Amino acid sequence: MWLRIATLIRKEVLAVLRDPRNRMALVMPPILQLFLFSFTGTLEVKHVSLGIWNRDYGQVANELIQRFYASPNFGHVEFAHSRAELQQMIDDQRVMLAITFLPDFSRDFNERHVAPLQVIADGRKSNSSQIAQGYVTQIVNQFTSEQTSTGSVPNVGVVQRTWFNPNLDYIWFTLPSLAVMITLQICLNVTAMSVAREREMGTFDQLLVSPMRPLEIMAGKSIPALILALLEVTVFILITVFIFRVPFHGSVPFLYLSLTVFVIAMIGIGLSISSIAVTQQQAMLGIMTVLLPATLLSGYAAPIENMPNWLQPFTYANPLRYIMVVIKGVFLKNMPPIEILNNTWPMAVIALFTLSLATWLFRRRLA
Repeated sequence: MWLRIATLIRKEVLAVLRDPRNRMALVMPPILQLFLFSFTGTLEVKHVSLGIWNRDYGQVANELIQRFYASPNFGHVEFAHSRAELQQMIDDQRVMLAITFLPDFSRDFNERHVAPLQVIADGRKSNSSQIAQGYVTQIVNQFTSEQTSTGSVPNVGVVQRTWFNPNLDYIWFTLPSLAVMITLQICLNVTAMSVAREREMGTFDQLLVSPMRPLEIMAGKSIPALILALLEVTVFILITVFIFRVPFHGSVPFLYLSLTVFVIAMIGIGLSISSIAVTQQQAMLGIMTVLLPATLLSGYAAPIENMPNWLQPFTYANPLRYIMVVIKGVFLKNMPPIEILNNTWPMAVIALFTLSLATWLFRRRLA
């Protein structure tokens, strides 16, 4: 039995690597995606365009404007001379935020009165505009605390610290997550295409008349995908650590244990797609049907806690949810082994179910 499985594994690996296009598809696009998404898929909001209508021209207003100029978060500051011009800037999306200084702003500030500062945000970019408003608030609060004397208004000094990512570098958050998402895509591509490719090439019938049992065929299809996926994720981890300098604090053996269980779970999904699909085009459609919901329900784009209550239970059936917790925890905070295992056993249950489903579908298609 083991000789037959080893022969099928060798045949599967050669089938994937013999074609130059497959070799390029396994090496170049994933690495390109890792570099491309790490820079374009940023969660930071920088170089915000700012529109200002200054009706005061006092010292306080001018100094605040200079601080907006000096801030690295604001890349372009444009001045308006009327409310209509300021509104047109937002309508044309030339600015994301518009600030209005009222005529008595500096006098009210110096006399310890309330000095209103009107900030108008472009709601078409809701998330980015909220973050940009936070930048404005931070600059104003810092300026106020510096200008206010100690005896007049109580000052509270806030000392901020961020654990696990002290510089709030988005690369530290993005790259470990991208490594497992691209591995997920590779794993699905290799497994979902395997049986469909055999059917299109006409070699599937030869496989059926061989002395191999369905379980042996499934093992021969699964192990090459497991090996290739773990090799790819190893390359991604090395790039993340040694090129992008993302710190790695956790346990390598426990990380690979969790990654192996994750890949096996996704292999089961890929083989289920491959058992149903007749052509490679159908298999590709099945991959896209699984890939997009898995990514959206993983907690990468938005926290799971922010999703509707009726949608959150569906995330428990998503292996990507658990591996996201593990890979970020291992990289950034030295996640304890017990916590890794707590996020690994649900993936093992999913893997058992998906592999059983793939075997049942495969036998059903043979019947």
